Amino acid sequence: MTPFQFIERPAIFSMKTAATKPVYAVTPSDLEEGKFEPPVLAWTKAAGFKAEAGALLLVPAGGEVGSAFFGLGNDPAEAPFITGRLSKLLPAGDWHIETAASLPPEQLALGYGLGTYAFSRYKAEKQKDVRLVVPETVDVADVERQLAAVFLARDLVNIPTNEMGPAELEAAFRALGEHYGATVTSIVGEDLLEENFPLIHTVGRASASAPRLLELRWGEKGHPRVTLVGKGVCFDTGGLDIKGAANMALMKKDMGGAANVMGLALMIMDAGLKVDLQVLVPAVENSISGNAFRPGDIYRSRKGLTVQIDNTDAEGRLVLADALAYADENPPDLMIDMSTLTGAARVALGAELAPYFTDDETLSARLMEAAKAEADPLWRLPLWMGYDKDIRARAADITNSPSGGMAGAITAALFLKRFVTATRSWAHFDIYAWVLADKPHAPVGGEAFAIRALYRVIRDMAAK
Repeated sequence: MTPFQFIERPAIFSMKTAATKPVYAVTPSDLEEGKFEPPVLAWTKAAGFKAEAGALLLVPAGGEVGSAFFGLGNDPAEAPFITGRLSKLLPAGDWHIETAASLPPEQLALGYGLGTYAFSRYKAEKQKDVRLVVPETVDVADVERQLAAVFLARDLVNIPTNEMGPAELEAAFRALGEHYGATVTSIVGEDLLEENFPLIHTVGRASASAPRLLELRWGEKGHPRVTLVGKGVCFDTGGLDIKGAANMALMKKDMGGAANVMGLALMIMDAGLKVDLQVLVPAVENSISGNAFRPGDIYRSRKGLTVQIDNTDAEGRLVLADALAYADENPPDLMIDMSTLTGAARVALGAELAPYFTDDETLSARLMEAAKAEADPLWRLPLWMGYDKDIRARAADITNSPSGGMAGAITAALFLKRFVTATRSWAHFDIYAWVLADKPHAPVGGEAFAIRALYRVIRDMAAK
């Protein structure tokens, strides 16, 4: 079965034939060691090509382009996906990598594939038809499922809320599940109160698109149980504590946690991993109307804990709380939640490094090992219990927005921890889900964070 595509795209890989043209991926030292014919080296010198990372030089042959040199820089490990530039720089046609000894072939192929992404849903632009031959040692199917997962996450985040509200997110969720034969259910609107998901209902009730809890089940019972929970706030006005215009501009990405767990689920299902998979997405829009929840309100959560609302813009932890509590009632072997939760996480680690929280030392070690192997950067932040006192409220068990503004990412994680009491192995990811400046492998816009590393961890878990 081909990997799920939310938006259809043309093929980016091809087979090597006599017609494919070579790309010589080189470091500066490769040009100095006499590995190429003197006329070719003379051409590179005359053109001023020094193999800087991302530089391309076309080499003529018989009156047309015969080959290309592509620079990897002095240390290719510093830019593992630099080959993402190739799809933008090479002329249309079929190409193959002739030499790239200093770059792992998997990263070469994945980097190139990631760089082909373009979000052209609302433009008439036509992409250049460039295809690359994947080295024979590469598992092409695995590269393609990773690309499909990343592209799914990017697409879902990039689509504006007028076409990706709670109902549309459910449709995408169902399409993913149906492609892999999963069971998908949803609890919508007032039924959330009947089924005891009061916080999800509270956050989303002011929107014209009803709040809902989406659930996907796939795999066989008896295999390791994995639960993925993704924050699906399709737009966040901030509620009655309304955001300013600048802070609201990117709030279509506030469902980035949902987009990322859907991408991770795609890889798990496409690879046929031997796991019993559950995916939960509380899908809401935090809007403003006469029935919007208010600062000072107190609500009882699914778990029974009462929550005092001290800021309606701290809504993501509320919808996650009910979903986590539900998952925790039948504890999985591994629970992962992902969300665009706090600005404090961005202040701590910036927009490129994904922070995570866990008490499971073994899981943390595996995550860091996978992050390094997959060039998918992560960094652990502490679940510092000394700050747990800050989430206590005067009139309720806990507050959704501690005063003082200190350690905001940690106190948000501690809030969520209150709802995960039976599951032994749990990690919370506070991701950004957005690229601020173009990279070789990623344009400005929605982005997948940490899911390739998580895929490796879950794949290893399933294999054992």
